[in-house]
Amino acid sequence: MANEPSLVILFHGIGASGAPMMPLASSWQLSLPDTRFVSPDAPFQRSSGPGHLWFHIDGDQLRPDRLNETRSAFDRTVGEIVDREGFANALPRVAFVGVSQGAIVSLDAIASGRWNVGAVVAYSGMLPPLPVSPASKSTRILFVHGQNDRTIPSFASSLASSQFEAAGFNTELKVEPGVGHTISMTGAQHGLVFLKSHLA
Repeated sequence: MANEPSLVILFHGIGASGAPMMPLASSWQLSLPDTRFVSPDAPFQRSSGPGHLWFHIDGDQLRPDRLNETRSAFDRTVGEIVDREGFANALPRVAFVGVSQGAIVSLDAIASGRWNVGAVVAYSGMLPPLPVSPASKSTRILFVHGQNDRTIPSFASSLASSQFEAAGFNTELKVEPGVGHTISMTGAQHGLVFLKSHLA
């Protein structure tokens, strides 16, 4: 399937927007010339201050009604992009790339079995404490996490990787010494190499 187009959807972190993720996409574009990159704004507005959220951060976000609201909004956003870009019947050529809150919702989309895409790159993320369904186990997952992350500890990615592996997924884990809650240049390179290898 060489030279077939692929689609990478980038999911930003808490209180941000899609635009700051596009420099990462631009840095990958030369090496992925047949790939389209889309970086949407999250569907919820932050109540205090500017920016967007993939899920509200007040109270218990894992209440069933809260989780259903988060998943429905995520699925609408992704579904619209996939349909618009012409990948509704080509999900193995779609990848999710998320950072922080964007990584959390990307991982949940796979763990719940709702989206069976080709690859996921999760920067500084974690997996909600819910069972992992094997329904999407053909999705390859790369975890990249700074060892000095004080927002979400790197152990969260190590644990999530183990949970996915136990459910039959193929995962990779990169813990970066001296890196905090961010996407480093080395982390970006890890993501690029992974996408080149696993995005059909």
